[in-house]
Amino acid sequence: MTNANLLIEFTNATIVRSGNEPTIRDLSWQLREGESWAVIGPTASGKTTLAEAMCGRHRIVEGSVRWPMLREGVLPSVAIQHVTFKESSRQFNYSGMYYQQRYEYADAEQPLTVREYLQASGRELHRIAELLKIEKVLDLAFMKLSNGQTRRARIAKGLLSKPELLILDDPFSGVDVEGRRELAEILGEFREQGHRLLLLTRREMIPAWVTNVLELSTASGESKLPDSRCTEVKNQGANAPRSPATNILSLNNVTVRHGGKLILDSIDWSVHAGERWALLGPNGAGKTTLLALLCGDHPQVFSNDVRLFGKRRGDGETIWDIKRKVGFVSPEFHLYFSEPLNGFEAATTGFHDVLIYREPTAEQAEIVRDFFHTFGCEQLLQKPFRQMSTGQQRLVLLIRGLVKRPPLLVLDEPFQGLDSETITRVRDWLDANLDPSQTLIFVTHIESDLPTCVNRRLMLNNGRVVEGET
Repeated sequence: MTNANLLIEFTNATIVRSGNEPTIRDLSWQLREGESWAVIGPTASGKTTLAEAMCGRHRIVEGSVRWPMLREGVLPSVAIQHVTFKESSRQFNYSGMYYQQRYEYADAEQPLTVREYLQASGRELHRIAELLKIEKVLDLAFMKLSNGQTRRARIAKGLLSKPELLILDDPFSGVDVEGRRELAEILGEFREQGHRLLLLTRREMIPAWVTNVLELSTASGESKLPDSRCTEVKNQGANAPRSPATNILSLNNVTVRHGGKLILDSIDWSVHAGERWALLGPNGAGKTTLLALLCGDHPQVFSNDVRLFGKRRGDGETIWDIKRKVGFVSPEFHLYFSEPLNGFEAATTGFHDVLIYREPTAEQAEIVRDFFHTFGCEQLLQKPFRQMSTGQQRLVLLIRGLVKRPPLLVLDEPFQGLDSETITRVRDWLDANLDPSQTLIFVTHIESDLPTCVNRRLMLNNGRVVEGET
């Protein structure tokens, strides 16, 4: 190929994200017309930093970057769209509200709808909405979408802006198996139509249409061919012997509606102390709503027969009585965590169930440091949370959910943004270190992410329990 085909070129580039510490060193890499790249690498290797540098948002302290693809006077930040997991804009900013407020906001008189969020109309809007299978939610509140639907809406917004290059940051995380296949095919169609796409993703999620892979280490990048691997997880299925232990959770004929739409339909589910459950199902199946009920966050918990730790919600206990007994991690919770804390302080808030830092006891401080050591992230103890990569933030919040060893541990897509080595460390820790009396509910769309200790499954589809499926 000639230089006329060159779109972006980094030459011996050292990129600084914040402060004076380089995130990527000595990167030489070219993006050319006709190529579709996937960028992979471990947590904190610089994937998001590279994407932001392509948009012209970071300093190049050594070497250079240039954009032959751009017309004179056009800024990279205008011509290149970087679609990230965390929406924060003048339209919608999670940091302006608290986590439980999402349901109140969704029922407000004039919530931001998906259609308003996309800021588009006409034939092109409906074409892209139909392709991404979000045409039925265009008039729903943006905040009411599931994790997978939210990702599709953000991808639609990026495509509707008609960028010279669309960079998608972890687009397949939080999307079920069939959804990942459909999304990969949709993006492949857009590529065939001439759209330029670049993905930041996990190695095992690279679509077949990707032509090149850039693998970053902690300090530099090099191009490699993908080497996809799948790890088989042993699972005993739904018919494992029931524990006779204390009842932790009981849902009896639970039904939830939003705006006349049925979200959960007559759900019956009992969980006992020490059991290890996988909560499975496609996007939009009702998993997020179900978790909100059992964590005491959803207002319709009071109009249903939901019993937590032997007590029916509404019988006098407060939400804080519940949260003291629950450790919780989710992609949605991550969106709302924006406190000006370092890694140690952020993780320590897990002892108190609030996002405000309180001085820990010597024993609590030791527990937090032990987790950072076990998961190989001691360098994050003093690092400001806001300066961490998305994967580093997710790992710190996971530690936050584990520190108090709660009776009920709810892990909703806990491995999003983590590299394979870190996932293995955390999964091994869960298998070896959960107390026998601790109850685990693990939500995932990736079967290989399940710890081997998980031996029960609840499958949801269209708001109903699907019998006999795994």
